[in-house]
Amino acid sequence: MLDFIPMRFIPVRLWAFAIFSGALQVLPYPIAGPVPVWRTAFCWVAVTPLLLALTGKDAHGLPLRAYQGAALGYASGFVWYLGNCYWIYETMHLYGGIAKPAAAGILILFCLYLGLYHALFGALIVSLRRVKLGRHNLGVQGALLICPFAWVAVELARARITGFPWDQLGITQVDNILLTRLAPYCGAYGLSFVIAAVNALWLLRITLKQRRFTRMAVALSCTGIILLYVYSLRLIQPSLHEGTEAAVTLVQENLEVGAMADSSGPPLTQSDMLRSFSELSLFPPMGESCNGIPELTGTLCTGMEPEKHNAGAEDIRHLLPTDLIVWPEAPNDFIVIDPPLRETLSSEEFRTAISGLARAANTPIIVGSFGIDADSAVKRGYDEYNSANFIQSDGSFIGRYDKMHLVPFGEYTPYKSLFFFAGNLLQDVGLLDPGKHRTVFTTGGHTYGTFICYESVFGDEIRQYSNHGSDVLVNISDDGWYGDTSAAWEHLNMVRMRAIENHRWILRATNTGVTAAIDPNGRVVTSIPRHRRTSLHAGFNYEHDITFYSKYGDIFAYFCVLVTACGLGLGLLRKVAQEG
Repeated sequence: MLDFIPMRFIPVRLWAFAIFSGALQVLPYPIAGPVPVWRTAFCWVAVTPLLLALTGKDAHGLPLRAYQGAALGYASGFVWYLGNCYWIYETMHLYGGIAKPAAAGILILFCLYLGLYHALFGALIVSLRRVKLGRHNLGVQGALLICPFAWVAVELARARITGFPWDQLGITQVDNILLTRLAPYCGAYGLSFVIAAVNALWLLRITLKQRRFTRMAVALSCTGIILLYVYSLRLIQPSLHEGTEAAVTLVQENLEVGAMADSSGPPLTQSDMLRSFSELSLFPPMGESCNGIPELTGTLCTGMEPEKHNAGAEDIRHLLPTDLIVWPEAPNDFIVIDPPLRETLSSEEFRTAISGLARAANTPIIVGSFGIDADSAVKRGYDEYNSANFIQSDGSFIGRYDKMHLVPFGEYTPYKSLFFFAGNLLQDVGLLDPGKHRTVFTTGGHTYGTFICYESVFGDEIRQYSNHGSDVLVNISDDGWYGDTSAAWEHLNMVRMRAIENHRWILRATNTGVTAAIDPNGRVVTSIPRHRRTSLHAGFNYEHDITFYSKYGDIFAYFCVLVTACGLGLGLLRKVAQEG
């Protein structure tokens, strides 16, 4: 018993390495705004201190055991999630109306829960190190070689088991046009693999020769590579499209969210909102746009002063031809009830206004709303969905996509019976139902695939729209819940990765921003400033090719799981054989 825990403790320096690694892993991602290019370079060394800890030895000079590796990984993961997802506190408190202590407690529990995946990674690396090959263990070198496979395997588990693959390691390199060439084949997992491999490479080089001058040479080489990397990204630009064949009008409604809406004065009525948003759909402000990601150094934003825009002077309005109008997901009372015979007055007003807008613009529309279907088989008598409605240019409602991947603890409570101890804490959590199938919208010879908010995190789901014939993707979202935290920018980068994986334009309409047109290289071609009630008139193209990733999905990530499992299985078989 003494040999199990008290005597074989983990040296303080290994804890320091693990915690330092967790802090470093925060830096390549947005923190309080869009991430500058120079900070994305930290991803190439951020995991290295954790690997240094996992391949270290305990106080007795013996290799770590699996539970010790899990403890180190857990510490690193907790710190990373605390820094990367700190926005959960603000979302729960300011926008969810939850008291500060409870909001802080939710954030801590969230980090403790998802930190288990870093713990799994730590246990895997330590276990792989102890795998026997003949007379010898796989050792540090072997474990480091399998490290990138294990990292991707754990990322896949995060997506499949918990359903929260937020900020994969590969997302940090969405602006690296050399590395993102892997995404159409391997998805973001391919980028994660390369980054994890480079992090392991530094230790392989150091371990091969322990002489002091060699370590100095490696450090200098690492520094030089990072500087060259940052300099190259500034010089190299993705190929720009010569022209665009179609145009879209993206409306940014800028409605207050949650508890903030209650403290910002009288809310707009549905009639007010329909009138205001229809006006922005028909008359986008001329020249009000950014030539890249808003609030990022080097991005130029032009347009009118807010006072002039809000005044709505007739002399600055122009009816611009557009091929599509998109309204975002937003905290409004827009409802579509099916069948229409069961319409309420509110739903009828919404249908009438949207149909009239489609006819006035002679343009199809995609608009977010709640969708309600009568269902006598359920207790409340109906199913309620977070939906995107498709309206033809003649004003007819021809279809609806119901969000399939809901936000846990936001739109529904998973395994609610297990959270009986939470009392009334979860009573205000949404009671939405998940959609049953993916729906695409075909009009004018082109097909649009629409995904809603949180669904953009799941590459394997978004790629199915390309397989269903979509030649452009539409993302509607409400990032107002995140306030001015890092989450809106993190979300944008994940959407950009979906564009690269599928080689599709993504037309993104959000409630508070970032509203943008994103090209197949993941580049934000044009956008509008956040926290403005306005609209964006942007060009785009239709794409028809099917990438390898669109067709086959996460096959590379599953291959990484297989390699990791084979490494562990080999060790288990040899152990059983020896005991037998």
